[in-house]
Amino acid sequence: MVKARHENDGALVVRAAPAHGLGVFAARDLAAGVYALEYTGERISHAAAAARYDDERRHDTHTLLFTVDATTVIDGGAGGGMGRYVNHSCEPNCEAVLDDGRVFLETLRPIRAGEELTYDYRLRRPRPLPRDWRRRYACRCASPRCRTTMLVRPPGGLTRPRAGRRRRALS
Repeated sequence: MVKARHENDGALVVRAAPAHGLGVFAARDLAAGVYALEYTGERISHAAAAARYDDERRHDTHTLLFTVDATTVIDGGAGGGMGRYVNHSCEPNCEAVLDDGRVFLETLRPIRAGEELTYDYRLRRPRPLPRDWRRRYACRCASPRCRTTMLVRPPGGLTRPRAGRRRRALS
């Protein structure tokens, strides 16, 4: 097991991010395969999470929820640490790891000082999705592999083809 870094050890900073609001950045080089930070916040039930963040009644879908298991969700917006500021990317440099009921962001590769930490949110939403799902769950990562949404898979399998490549129909 890799020991988690402490958020207050100076390895990470929160500052303005180019793609979206605030982000978490490496203040010094980080090795691959280390826990960069723990996603913390209030531990609540799925029912409490649904009541707090009802997507149908909210204009904005900015939630800070992380599912731990069938009964527990972490609300990073309630007493959470800097993990709540880590942004989504379709080509992330970190991944979420569940370890004994806790959620850590582990580096997938070495991260240079000044680089933003990201992970793929892989959001799952029940159907039917709201009519404005493209706006609500739009991805702003600007990666060449961007799928245009933070959802695991857009409805109907819609994806953005890579620049310079033509999609072939299945035969």
